[in-house]
Amino acid sequence: MSASQARLPADQARLHDLACAIHLHSDYSDGTATIPELMESAREAERDVILLTDHDTLGAKDDGHEGWHGSVLLGVGLEVTPRAGHFLAFGLDLKIKHKGMPEAEIPLAVARAGGFGFVAHPWSKGARILERYGRFVKRGLAHGWQEIEGDGITGIELWSVTTDASEDWRGPVDAIRYLVNPEAQLDGPRAEDIVAWDRICTERRFVAIGGLDAHQHGIRVRGRLWSPMRNARYFAMLSTYVSLTEAPQGGEHGQADLDLVYDALREGRCYLSVDAIAPGRGFRFWGESPDGAQAMMGEERPAGSWTLRASLPGDASVRLIRNGEPIAEATADTLEHEVTEPGAYRIEAHRHWRKRERPWIYSNPIYLR
Repeated sequence: MSASQARLPADQARLHDLACAIHLHSDYSDGTATIPELMESAREAERDVILLTDHDTLGAKDDGHEGWHGSVLLGVGLEVTPRAGHFLAFGLDLKIKHKGMPEAEIPLAVARAGGFGFVAHPWSKGARILERYGRFVKRGLAHGWQEIEGDGITGIELWSVTTDASEDWRGPVDAIRYLVNPEAQLDGPRAEDIVAWDRICTERRFVAIGGLDAHQHGIRVRGRLWSPMRNARYFAMLSTYVSLTEAPQGGEHGQADLDLVYDALREGRCYLSVDAIAPGRGFRFWGESPDGAQAMMGEERPAGSWTLRASLPGDASVRLIRNGEPIAEATADTLEHEVTEPGAYRIEAHRHWRKRERPWIYSNPIYLR
């Protein structure tokens, strides 16, 4: 715990952070890992929550796998997968029958079924490698979403680690470099995607999460899986931390604990952390007004006189950003800045790692309207 974390106000100190690996596939769809293997990888990577999103199936939930597996909580969502854009849906008991359904109807169908969700790799452009090697590549077409600001959408997968990286490959050499050393390419979401997200946040609450799109491609030899994309390695690279308002109970309370996780995701009480650099657990971003009111990350409050504060688990280059523009910066484990203007305010923290400065933490905004 940093010195700044020891001085947190009571409302912030009471939050409980869980590290989530989001957007994963198992052998229930086109992944290779069984559920026990996923849990083993999660424990190795020190993840608290696994949010499974197999394509168009809730098979793992139907078979009774959802809930606590020792120290790891498994939530079973699904990736609604029409021909074009994809949608990560959570909190459902039945899969979405989307054949022939217009894209804009998918989030609404999820909401009607009691769920919520995020557009997966929303600004996918397709794999560049297809420009030269298209006849040899079966996959890699663009899977972007046409109506990102449509009704029923909670937010977006701002950073889709595997998808974003693979779409930038120009040839086999780039692919091999990534498979050998994926950490070398952890440079954050695409700049243009962040700009687009900031623009949406000026108009509405719009939650950002980080996803892995992990399939653990490989082959099995005598029951043992051989893969250059081991789940444990990818789980440890990027986490979406959720800040729960109550401590998880564990054991037989899996559904109640999942409800807490889903509430944090819905409300934007979550942040992205490149844990390959350093664990982001314990990061806090909040606002305080002169009359004692407090704004939590993800909340929308009236504009006025606010002091925005960030507390980090270690020193970094910390930037306060309003509507996409930096307005304050500090090199420390805290940042404090008074604001009076309306805007969507968020935090970015960067650290020097592997010979250059890289993004470490991205918060969701506090919205002052």
